[in-house]
Amino acid sequence: MLSAPISLQLVRRLFADAEKIRASDFLRREIATRMREKLELVKIEPTGFLDAGCGETDDIVELQKNYPSAQAYGVDASLSMLTAGRDKQLAAKSAMGRLLAKWTPAALRQDGGQHLLCADFARLPMANSSVDLIWSNLALHWHPQPDLVFAEWRRVLRTEGLLMFSCFGPDTMMELRQAFADVDDLPHVLPFVDMHDFGDMLVNAGFSTPVMDMEKITLTYGEPEKLLEDVRALGGNPLMTRQQGLLGRKAYERLLVALEKNRNAVGRLTLTLEVVYGHAFRPVNRKTAAGESIVRFDLPKKSS
Repeated sequence: MLSAPISLQLVRRLFADAEKIRASDFLRREIATRMREKLELVKIEPTGFLDAGCGETDDIVELQKNYPSAQAYGVDASLSMLTAGRDKQLAAKSAMGRLLAKWTPAALRQDGGQHLLCADFARLPMANSSVDLIWSNLALHWHPQPDLVFAEWRRVLRTEGLLMFSCFGPDTMMELRQAFADVDDLPHVLPFVDMHDFGDMLVNAGFSTPVMDMEKITLTYGEPEKLLEDVRALGGNPLMTRQQGLLGRKAYERLLVALEKNRNAVGRLTLTLEVVYGHAFRPVNRKTAAGESIVRFDLPKKSS
């Protein structure tokens, strides 16, 4: 099931410049903090976890602080982002830290105790039941087939393992969508998936007790150019149906005028971000691979 005609090749190209993407990292750090607050409510001690859409691996580093003995895996479609993340971590470590690497915990070692993989979310180069926790921060909306992603994530999760993710919802960038409507009829903003549809996909993929939540965050700007710069830093437009090439000068000027119509009571431009949060567990299997039902009998405890 396609969420949108997204080109994964375009996604990789849009995320090829780590420095440009880094300009929007303030949002990822904020959402990651909110996700960790939710994770603290779940009693889990993973022996291994996966960050799906790990980018420059900042979330992996934070998760390793909570789970220092867990094996950390990170996967991202962009080799450039993974390379930038590894370079950043190596640059942050002191010469003394490298000298003492073999005596320090995984979260402080030179390699970060991480296995970084460049791959498609829906085709992970990982064995079945590899990890107890899958974490994904603002990455799922870049994939055209989230239903296949959920099925793959369930495959690599161990029984009773936890999936926790965030992504953008339908009202994200609605001001920009409205402004572009004054310019042409082409799609310039992704048609983000509704959280209720994600909930249905999770159930269909075999997850249990999915919990979906949503909140809206409003960013404000003094100038439309800065707003557009942040939108590009968030990833831009990977739709196969997008306009080929840049907007012409006149079309760009019309876009700026249309954005100006959206100034609020204090004269600031607004950009709405609908952030969807979801978590679910991989349940105990009720059927064998051949489709036969599994019936479990709990024997009564012997009295002493």
